Amino acid sequence: MSNRTLTLTAGRMIGFVLAVTVFSTMAPARAQEGGRGQAASPYQTVSGKAYAFARIAEGVYYATSAGTMATGSNDVVVIGDREVLVVDTGTSPAAARALVEDLKLITALPVRYVVNTHFHYDHVNGNQVFAGRATIIGHEYVKYAIENLDVLHREPYQTSQLSNVPLRIESLKKLLASETDAARRTTLQSQLTISEQGFEALKEIRPTPPDKTYSKRLDLKIGHHDVQLLFLGRGHTNGDTVVYLPRERIVCTGDLMEPALAYMGDAQFDEWVTTLDALKKLDWDTLLPGHGAPFQGKTLVTGFQSYLTDLVRTVSELKRQGVSPEDAAIRVDMTAHQKDFPQITRPGAELRGVRRLYVWLDERGTR
Repeated sequence: MSNRTLTLTAGRMIGFVLAVTVFSTMAPARAQEGGRGQAASPYQTVSGKAYAFARIAEGVYYATSAGTMATGSNDVVVIGDREVLVVDTGTSPAAARALVEDLKLITALPVRYVVNTHFHYDHVNGNQVFAGRATIIGHEYVKYAIENLDVLHREPYQTSQLSNVPLRIESLKKLLASETDAARRTTLQSQLTISEQGFEALKEIRPTPPDKTYSKRLDLKIGHHDVQLLFLGRGHTNGDTVVYLPRERIVCTGDLMEPALAYMGDAQFDEWVTTLDALKKLDWDTLLPGHGAPFQGKTLVTGFQSYLTDLVRTVSELKRQGVSPEDAAIRVDMTAHQKDFPQITRPGAELRGVRRLYVWLDERGTR
């Protein structure tokens, strides 16, 4: 659930939905995916119809959209001797089926384990494809959320899918009708087709919770890979899993840590900073995020902690002044963090995150 620095107002919505790659975003932070994640991939990559698989280490692949369909989150694939583990399942059953099909390019082994990093739709809505075929694992809060929070009628699904996608489709249709350049028409038609197919694919979703849960840590052995599922604390949500491969010095963080500003509509802001401290204490070199490109080292993690701390401080002051969440989302100035997050080009923060911050401050009794 990727917070872009644009505040969504009715007048800006059309422009916003045209700026994003539909379904690959959790929130407005991802219009310019990743900031630092824009460089060409240094990894050997195999591309299928829907997914491209970058080889991060022996038997470890990072799966991203190949651009032909709406896939949602980036996924991680760990290949063992007899089975495969997949981290996250995408935004729809169609995306999950496409992943299973494209996996044949890199392995003939079956998927026997699926890990949900958190409960947001673009990471779990493909779960039903694996039900009965693989063990679906998540933090105990993920199971609770999918079973109890009516996830298809709340944020971030409500805005990111049910509101923004139809707007994008209508906007693309209008642009296509008025466009005369043949190359541009081809691009617009491709975008429209992907958007329409992705929106149609939402109709078959049946929220499917994990069938195996854990509270603090769960260890798996996938071939020669030691895989640790770790709950380091609340942050992006109340139940974020970090998948840690100690031998390969790799962490898979879902949306707990991204190269762009993550969606904050379910955030626990102070705990998020503390949880990222715990993440930095692990012995890793490469971070595979739920969105954007892999990155090396822990400097950006520290940068995001600084962003979160400043966001809380600045928005708290605006709240004390009696400023509404809507106005605070326009006025909050986080441009000092542009070096770490180049998508910050002007004051502003994503509205759903600011609304959550107001609620969080009230929960803490902060005035």
